[in-house]
Amino acid sequence: MVCGEKLQYHEKAAELSCSYCRRQDTGHIVCPNGHYICEQCHNQEAMRVIEDIVFGTDSQNPAEIAELAFSLPGLPMLGCPHAYIAGGAFMAALKNNGAKNISNEEIKEVFQRTGKQAHGGYCGLTGVCGIAPALGACISVLTGSKCGKDKEQRLTMELVTRVSRAITDLTGPSCCKAYVRASLKVAVDFLQDNFAVKLPMDSNSSCRYMSKHPHGCLKNCPYFPIKKGG
Repeated sequence: MVCGEKLQYHEKAAELSCSYCRRQDTGHIVCPNGHYICEQCHNQEAMRVIEDIVFGTDSQNPAEIAELAFSLPGLPMLGCPHAYIAGGAFMAALKNNGAKNISNEEIKEVFQRTGKQAHGGYCGLTGVCGIAPALGACISVLTGSKCGKDKEQRLTMELVTRVSRAITDLTGPSCCKAYVRASLKVAVDFLQDNFAVKLPMDSNSSCRYMSKHPHGCLKNCPYFPIKKGG
């Protein structure tokens, strides 16, 4: 975000200063020139436009909403804004469906909870992609789940488990956009099975962003466009 150099990962957390807000922080990811961006600054610009899409759309199709967010100028190919896209797209579609009386305040609560566990690069450092807790937050808000509740907490954890499984099956290399697509399909199926709410879902998304992928996923990705006759 500062100089465009390829990021480096430290094996152990280091004391760092945000190149934007100057706040002192501990982190693992810096560029070779010493630039570091804290989570708040890293997500701030993307969140403004993601919220505009989520709160402004009338679509009931979470995949359609997510693809619209993917097309935003300046959205990074990889990174935690995708966790907010996943949770926001799912909740916006559910709100527009009308079956569960979802409000914008509840969507904001999903974003708030997502921010507690979605941190850049930690999919590799801890094995938890932020998309999983983002969609877990959706079910938690929907059911009123909290620590100590029975069915509500189990439903929330079950969805997170299924999303994590879908993400794991796609990993190698990682791609946040592929993770969002697969995870939303899991969440939509889960919603229908457990809450009898059916949302439309595009199942044949063809990726338009492969040239921007730093790991070169290409044909390893199920969303890689296949030319007819080839």
